[in-house]
Amino acid sequence: MTDAEDGRKDDINRLLFEPNAAINGAIDDNTLTSFLDQIADMRSGNQDLVLELNTVGGDADVARRIALEIRLFSRHAGRSAYCVGKSYVYSAGVTILAAFDRQNRYLTADAFLLIHERRISGGIELSGPMTACIQMVQEELAMLETAQRLEKEGFDELVKGSKMSSEELFRCARKNCYMSAQDALSYGLVGRILS
Repeated sequence: MTDAEDGRKDDINRLLFEPNAAINGAIDDNTLTSFLDQIADMRSGNQDLVLELNTVGGDADVARRIALEIRLFSRHAGRSAYCVGKSYVYSAGVTILAAFDRQNRYLTADAFLLIHERRISGGIELSGPMTACIQMVQEELAMLETAQRLEKEGFDELVKGSKMSSEELFRCARKNCYMSAQDALSYGLVGRILS
């Protein structure tokens, strides 16, 4: 390895120790509030965004909102955005990871991704005229179809530029796929493993 290559490796490895934004723990409304404060600080400064991500997952819609802010920062701030997934990036955390350019997604060697279909719970209680009941069922179906479309968009974003197709990822997701950092790198879903 040349001195220049050593220098670049050290420069990338600094991301392990110098995050200026962090999501650690479950993703919920409090996570969103905290992240919006952190990204506002990034916008007002001149630093690249370096997000440390370590999560069991959580609210998929909150994750989509955080992902939107990351994409907006990447497009409009004139600076780079990096994500370092540490130990576990599960479920909604993968949505956030996918918002970063593939080459700017990093995982620690011990990291696992949990990729699965979005979970919905609840039921439909039908009561009243049949026309009203049909309307209730149609509304629930529309919600499920929208959730499925959004999930597909997220899968497409994760695999863009990788060696894995959206269809392959979806097949994995149907089985609750725990993917190691090494496998994620082999598929080209992340830019590098940091250690």
